[in-house]
Amino acid sequence: MQRSPALITAFHGAIRKRVEAHLKGKELLKDYVTAHIPGYLLAVLLIIVANVVQSALPLVLGNFTDDLQRGTLNYNSVSQFALLLLGIGVSYGVLFGLGQYQVMRLGRRFEFEVRQKLFDKFSTLSEHFFSKQGTGKLLSYVTNDVQSVRESISNGVTQTTNAVVLLLSCIVMMMIGNIPLSLILICISPLVLIPLIVVRIGPQVRKRSMDVQESLAGMTESAEEQFGGIRVTKTFGTEEIAGNRFGEKVDLIRSTQLFLVRLSSLFQASIPFLGSLSLVLALLIGGTQTLNGTITLGSFVSLTLYMRIIVGPLQQIGNVINMMQRSGASLERVNRLMNEVPDVQNEEHAAALERPEVIRFEHLTFTYPGGREPALQDIDLAIRPGQTLGIVGRTGSGKTTLVKLLLRIYEPPRGSLFFGATDIRDLSLESLRGRLAYVPQDGFLFSTTIRDNIAFSDREVPLEKVEKGAKRAMIYDNISRFPEGFETRLGERGVTLSGGQRQRTSLARGLTKKAQVLILDDSMSAVDSVTETGILDNLIRERRSKTTIIISHRISAVKHADEIVVLSEGRIVQRGTHEELLRREGAYAMLHRLQEEGLRHDEFE
Repeated sequence: MQRSPALITAFHGAIRKRVEAHLKGKELLKDYVTAHIPGYLLAVLLIIVANVVQSALPLVLGNFTDDLQRGTLNYNSVSQFALLLLGIGVSYGVLFGLGQYQVMRLGRRFEFEVRQKLFDKFSTLSEHFFSKQGTGKLLSYVTNDVQSVRESISNGVTQTTNAVVLLLSCIVMMMIGNIPLSLILICISPLVLIPLIVVRIGPQVRKRSMDVQESLAGMTESAEEQFGGIRVTKTFGTEEIAGNRFGEKVDLIRSTQLFLVRLSSLFQASIPFLGSLSLVLALLIGGTQTLNGTITLGSFVSLTLYMRIIVGPLQQIGNVINMMQRSGASLERVNRLMNEVPDVQNEEHAAALERPEVIRFEHLTFTYPGGREPALQDIDLAIRPGQTLGIVGRTGSGKTTLVKLLLRIYEPPRGSLFFGATDIRDLSLESLRGRLAYVPQDGFLFSTTIRDNIAFSDREVPLEKVEKGAKRAMIYDNISRFPEGFETRLGERGVTLSGGQRQRTSLARGLTKKAQVLILDDSMSAVDSVTETGILDNLIRERRSKTTIIISHRISAVKHADEIVVLSEGRIVQRGTHEELLRREGAYAMLHRLQEEGLRHDEFE
């Protein structure tokens, strides 16, 4: 069976992109550490020197004890010992402080860079991905997960270096201090059980940490939803129901956290316990050898102090291992996100859309990912440059789906949608969306000034152009009445404005872009008929040579269009001008009568 070269190329391209995305996610932490090796080496070196200096402290105290026992101490030697101990303390504090600062600084930089990469990743993912994710869950990646990984690499580098170097330094110093090697080995023998504990409990900590992070994401998502819908909750008087729903998420976190705390506590307590056993052996065996005269009293003091110091590094090792298991779960979640391959992305040799050309839908049939029935079926349509196209149809007939394919929010089947002779999938997303302006029905506004919202596509646009766009959208007079005018800051999602004002502000944003193709997706549904007429008159006057696509339930919004298509169950069932469609008996004429003559709505349904 022959295979199309284009199909094979597309298949290999998809595989290559998935592999690249997978490697990019997996190497997220490795690449950062590799890029900052000099900084980490400097920090590790400072911490190593600090701990080597600190490890001399018991040796000095042991020598002091021996001199005291022999009676060779005098005021001068006591002062020398005191200055030496002071020098050790100051040197350790300065060196360790500088090393820890360097590690923490690099950790904060990692946090900044990864959050920026996550946002960049979010901006490349398609609507299909976001339709499966809640906002709270996405926020959890940027906050909880990144913070967990940052804390692990910051504290992990510091505590691991500190613990390992201090342990080794203590052992070396004990040997230098004439403590028998056999005694040293006996005292540290309980420490060989640490790897067994790590292998046994570590994976369980990691698994439970993953459960905790998932439950935190669920709680964040629930909180975001409850805060966003607080007005609906209060209107319906369902505060108790909302509280119970959020409480279920909190209870889930509590149960997973408590289980993890019990497991982590057992893990972290067992390692210092082994250190305490080492101290017991040092006192028992070392004390016996001191009484027998095998070792000096100073050596015994040094041994017990070293065993006491070793407990600290062992505690840190337990903390690090526990922290690494927890952060490993967070890193796995972040990597999983970074491995996501966008459903819609540029082809390897994508071309730029230079000028407006005829837009052609050729036998387009499209089914949403995971859907069973096609949302659009056998769409044949041509939109000439400068043409105004009206699209009407019942809810769920496929109007918005058609526009989403034109914007490549979802990927249309290859060979079904063209700009001129170029398949839309061979055009770069930047050039395509840069020449299209889309005004949706909901008219999302950002929590910034009205001016910034209107000039969203180009924040450097002069105020005069912003005002001109507002006038064409019939919102200028409303804005002028605000004390701060166009500098008025909007509340979250634009709640400062009414529904109609939000729609018209969103429309002004689309008109200010001066795009070659303007798409209005039922974007005048919340304005009155008089305002709608004024906006349409401005559109007709301003966009004579530009392509405009108007989706609406209102006949008044599309009747001036050069061509009107009527969609029903994903198919074009009628097309023509306003006058032509009125002369034919069908869905359009029925909708017109319903709106103009007040017929019952269910007749159209």
